[in-house]
Amino acid sequence: MSAMSQGDLPSTRPYLIRAIHEWCCDNGFTPYIAVAVDQWVQVPREFVKDGEIVLNTSYDATGNLRLGNDCIEFKARFGGVAREIRVPVDHVLAIYARENGQGMAFPPPERESAQAQSEQPPQDEPPPSGSGRPALKRVK
Repeated sequence: MSAMSQGDLPSTRPYLIRAIHEWCCDNGFTPYIAVAVDQWVQVPREFVKDGEIVLNTSYDATGNLRLGNDCIEFKARFGGVAREIRVPVDHVLAIYARENGQGMAFPPPERESAQAQSEQPPQDEPPPSGSGRPALKRVK
């Protein structure tokens, strides 16, 4: 098998997200993900603050949770209404335990290509302003 160059390697982000998610669940913590929201993210826009949303990804709060290499998908209730959630993995800014803040943060998604930038985002109402994400603690 030939060695892959650094640019050919798949991202470690989805693997780390799954590992922290499993660690949270195994230890009785509630896994939360902080997500950078843009036109590629399918979430209830009324809960977006400052272009971000924090989602509870515990098995109790989600249905059909799929932590894939490219996308995180699940069903969840917001204000009693069932919604389909779809988050590209590169839009996950952090995954952490709600109870103690331990987890991992990631860099924001890279700017889309010129072709993607030329596409129009969905015509949803703009995200409301306000703070959304708690401070993270360093993982030991």
